[in-house]
Amino acid sequence: MYENKQTNKQTLALVIAVSAALMIGGCAAKKEEEGGKADPQTVGVKQEAPLEPVTLKFHQLGTYFTPEDFKMLLADPVHKKYPHITLEMINSQNDMAKMLAMGEQVDFLVTYNGRLAPHKDLNVLEDITPLAKKHNFDLIRFDPGALDALKSASDKGELYALPYAVNLNALYYNKDIFDKFGVGYPSDGLTWENAIELGKKVSRLEGGTQYRGLEVDNLARLLFPLSLNVIDPKTDKAMVNSDPYKTAFGIGKSIYSIPGNDYKTGTGAIDRFSKDRNVAMLGSVNLFLTLRQMPDLNWDLAQFPSYKEKPNTYGMYDLHLLIPMKMSKYKDDQMRVMEVMFSDEVQTAMVRKTARISTDPKYSQQFAQEIPELKGKRIEAVFKSKPAPAMAFSVYYSNAYALLNAEYEAMLQETQDTNTALRTAEEKINQLIKTEKGK
Repeated sequence: MYENKQTNKQTLALVIAVSAALMIGGCAAKKEEEGGKADPQTVGVKQEAPLEPVTLKFHQLGTYFTPEDFKMLLADPVHKKYPHITLEMINSQNDMAKMLAMGEQVDFLVTYNGRLAPHKDLNVLEDITPLAKKHNFDLIRFDPGALDALKSASDKGELYALPYAVNLNALYYNKDIFDKFGVGYPSDGLTWENAIELGKKVSRLEGGTQYRGLEVDNLARLLFPLSLNVIDPKTDKAMVNSDPYKTAFGIGKSIYSIPGNDYKTGTGAIDRFSKDRNVAMLGSVNLFLTLRQMPDLNWDLAQFPSYKEKPNTYGMYDLHLLIPMKMSKYKDDQMRVMEVMFSDEVQTAMVRKTARISTDPKYSQQFAQEIPELKGKRIEAVFKSKPAPAMAFSVYYSNAYALLNAEYEAMLQETQDTNTALRTAEEKINQLIKTEKGK
């Protein structure tokens, strides 16, 4: 009798327990259906621990992000999606070797693709493809030519960086100068020869002011459309004493042989166009954020001039990069940052508000749409050209380019002819490489 009572009590307790469990489960399910969240403890779901707070440090070599742009495009949207991540931008005064020696924290490097090769030798780069796969980060979104340009810096096709923007080339012109002399504005599709002939028509001395018909802001504007970058990275030999370089130097010579348009040393072409306002046409890179600050300058733009043999082509892939550093302790957080930077929200803001060209072509139609000062400008001219294929840059590129540019300036100042300039540059560059290798 006692056993039967005890059994009945146990059975009743079991029924009550099962009923309670079903009620709790049903309430949890109902709460989920109604859009709420069930208590993880009631349904056996293990809750993940919050991620540890981290600060990632970005070192930029040059001015790629203003403080305002960095906040808008990186720091704020990353912290919004991943509250544990704080980003800090540092304008580096030291090169990477010094930063390593000083033990500085460097999680990202911001620079352009011409600086990949020197950093590869410092063992601070690594292939990001495995990390992208781990985070299901789609690399197909990027312009294939841009990725090829980056992979050219590696030995086996590794991808060391991601391009958040690609620079543009354009022919900017001062409408007031053309109006003053009754000359029609430059059209799209000009060859260099066409642009030079047009420049002759607006190179005049008037009212004590020497108006200059055409300038380019540096030698690279003439080299890059022909995919010329001074040194063959496979052989570490200069390749400037050759016909393609003679072609580029010849165009420069023709530009600065226009009467009244003599070559000025230094990097003042942009200031002469935007501040002195005595330059009719200027071939340069993205100047939109500079020119928007000059509302009284009556300017517009046309398609960048092309070589006859390379129509609708401007400078090589000049890519602005986020490079996740190999020595960072925060690999997954690096990927989270890149995920946000390349999201639709951020890429759209970058293209619309800062007039940068995304390496994902789907954003092209939105270019500069939220910059009032650019309304009515012939922005479409920029997109009529494509970048030339980029060759791999040598670790000696920067110093070699400086030597080549010195001989180019000497040629333009008529202290030597083109053949002598290129032959001398090649000898000096090869000697530079020999000296650097001997250290």
